[in-house]
Amino acid sequence: MQFRKHATLIGVLLLSSVVLLMNAQARQEEQIVFASNRDGNFEIYVMDEDGENLRNLTNHPGSDYEPAWSPDGRRIAFVSSRWGPWRIYVMDADGGNPHRLTNLPGPVGHEQPTWSPDGREIAFLSHLGENCDIHVMNADGNDPRSLTKHPAFDGQPAWSPNGGEIAFASERDGNRQIYVMDVDGKKPRRLTNMPRYAEYPAWSPDGRGLAFQSEGRIYVMDADGRNPRKLTDQPGTYPAWSPDGREIVFVSLQDGNWQDGNWEIYAMDADGGNVRRITNHPERDSDPDWFDSRFARLPHAVSPLGKQIITWGWLRQRVLDHH
Repeated sequence: MQFRKHATLIGVLLLSSVVLLMNAQARQEEQIVFASNRDGNFEIYVMDEDGENLRNLTNHPGSDYEPAWSPDGRRIAFVSSRWGPWRIYVMDADGGNPHRLTNLPGPVGHEQPTWSPDGREIAFLSHLGENCDIHVMNADGNDPRSLTKHPAFDGQPAWSPNGGEIAFASERDGNRQIYVMDVDGKKPRRLTNMPRYAEYPAWSPDGRGLAFQSEGRIYVMDADGRNPRKLTDQPGTYPAWSPDGREIVFVSLQDGNWQDGNWEIYAMDADGGNVRRITNHPERDSDPDWFDSRFARLPHAVSPLGKQIITWGWLRQRVLDHH
């Protein structure tokens, strides 16, 4: 009997240690990359998911913004004016080795990079004057090619988790709405029919839904466009999902207007509850993208590292569900 009591106590202590270790590991593994002009110029920063441990990744006279994690978390694509017109760049996750990917001739701007789930390609917006279309290229910048060729605005691409589709915003039918197309640009179909506009689509990690912005508020809908519902009453834009699909991070306007007001980064549960503020600075914080190494798309998912990440993620999920 005494042995059982000791064994139970040891088991409880071990479980508590595991939970503490997993919580500490979670804080270290969950990172949000974002753009901010808090130092007088837009640069790329990264922080823990609770806003702690802020680090500056870029430091250049040109503006850097719209960062996007690669699926394995080893690289960050971003937009920069350091060469002149807006171009797509990529750097290591620690800010090292930045280099330009796009180099199309003429006064063409390239923005809004989004990675394919396998990390082999990047879709982006390319604009010349008022003409905006979606292009795709290899992750090393080679073989750029257009996916849309429409006189109206096509932009804000978001690659689906299964790799088969790209959601985007378009004005081809009048006011801006959310569409989806195959990855070769074929079969575009409209998903939203909001009264004024809908933009900035973001796929849920399971591919079953899309978050988006409409009339300055965050919405979510099914992947086929059905069942749209509003999540925020406060102003919100630039939604992005947590890798486990339980939360959505977004940008909210604190004061003034969207052109010159104060922007902060918030997070909320995927149903719109438990809204919390992550950043707190008088300047603009924007373009958040959430990464968690336990959900990384590793090149070799059956490697010991991959198994360890899957095991820790599964165990943490069981503990969270239990509580």
